[in-house]
Amino acid sequence: MVERVIATNAALELIKLLKGKHGPLMFHQSGGCCDGSSPMCYPDGDLIVGDQDVLLGTIGEAPFYMHKNQFDYWKHTQLIIDVVEGRGGMFSLEGVEGKRFLTRSRAFTVDENSQLQV
Repeated sequence: MVERVIATNAALELIKLLKGKHGPLMFHQSGGCCDGSSPMCYPDGDLIVGDQDVLLGTIGEAPFYMHKNQFDYWKHTQLIIDVVEGRGGMFSLEGVEGKRFLTRSRAFTVDENSQLQV
């Protein structure tokens, strides 16, 4: 099964740490503005998800969303959520840990694209 969003082991470890501190989590891929284009981590339910948000999948049992307009540009890529040292978005939970989530990506193969529902 092809997944639209996956996480590295480092990201999964940080998600586990944050879940222990904050409870269930959710992610939304930022489209820019204040925190740049980065995956934002919130306590589940703290960000209101609308009918223009697309659920890409889950990482570490946390749902991962992206706005439909942004999804139209990224729908042919797999998002790979990773972690790097440093301060990231001031609204995302991992900032106080001295780490930040980072989105990497790769284009789906022709075979993978045929398996995906648009």
